[in-house]
Amino acid sequence: MGNLFIKVQALPLFFILVLLVGCGGIEQEGRDVPPREELADNPRLTLQEAERLAALPLKCLNNEYPNRLGQTLSGPQDLKPPHVLHPAFYGCFDWHSAVHGHWSLVSLLRQFPRFKAAEQAKDQLLRHLSAENIKEESNYFIQKQNKLFERTYGWAWLLKLSEELHRWQDPDARIMEENLRPLAQIIVRNYMEFLPKLRYPIRVGEHPNTAFGMSFAWDYAETLNDTALLSVIGRRARDFYWADRDCPLDWEPGGSDFLSPCLEEAALMKRILPIDSFSHWIHWFLPTLASPHFKLSPGVVSDRSDGKLVHLDGVNFSRAWCLFKISEGLPEFQHLNHVAYEHIANSLPNIVDEHYEGGHWLGSFAIYALNAAQDAN
Repeated sequence: MGNLFIKVQALPLFFILVLLVGCGGIEQEGRDVPPREELADNPRLTLQEAERLAALPLKCLNNEYPNRLGQTLSGPQDLKPPHVLHPAFYGCFDWHSAVHGHWSLVSLLRQFPRFKAAEQAKDQLLRHLSAENIKEESNYFIQKQNKLFERTYGWAWLLKLSEELHRWQDPDARIMEENLRPLAQIIVRNYMEFLPKLRYPIRVGEHPNTAFGMSFAWDYAETLNDTALLSVIGRRARDFYWADRDCPLDWEPGGSDFLSPCLEEAALMKRILPIDSFSHWIHWFLPTLASPHFKLSPGVVSDRSDGKLVHLDGVNFSRAWCLFKISEGLPEFQHLNHVAYEHIANSLPNIVDEHYEGGHWLGSFAIYALNAAQDAN
């Protein structure tokens, strides 16, 4: 071992630098991303970061292929290209990623109305979210064979997009919100019909997760004062989760998770329960969270060119936004914010790269997590 150390010391400086580059040691410098240590202490959605992240949806909103339709065919007449089937949401590989790509641009425009690509972003949004396009999208959803389409992950992001448009104080936002309203109303009706029929919650770390879908729908209903939807979600959340105890957080994440079943459930219950009731419930459900020494290792991505393995960057962002929600207004849980910061710092430097497998969707997760971090500060 001593001889090896001497040999390494003798290496020319330029060769050591080459090794560092090859191992990713100085890769972040070329991306204009703060060092991981700085991110871990202060993850912020700055103007510079907004411009970096806006490039992701702008790159894929009109990128029709590759495309995974998730379509049920009722006959040969349904065999149409994505831009015909989904004239608003045909890019970014799949329907739900296109939807939250639109949400990303709305969120960034609302916060940074003059970022470099703002005009391009607004033009794209107005073109995609036209009344004619949303009419076609709505017609797709009311066909019998499409009742299960995007349930409930895509439904949740569509309502999140509608909510974000509602919050954006801009004349063009009013146009797009009104255009999107018929599809949002279909999704609300779908939730109202589906949730009472669901006997058991879906506790997975991917798209069908019930708690995630209900959380975003709750946010929409709260923002737009949809009392009927709030009532259904509140009742079913209690039915599904009130009696849960000792969630096995140490079993997470699964190999392709982008959501945490335990933390998504806790973040939903934080939304619907009075603060005192939640304080009791969370100690039953996840007793280890209360410890000021609580640790949770971020998910590790071994190959960002693998569309499933890169999901673990997503689990880091979604864990972060759940931890921020859980700690909100509860001083005894403020230590969870640092755990959330560590998760963001682990994945944020890596999502703008040459790999479309993550680039077509991870920007939305990063933006949502950074928004949550900002609200927590």
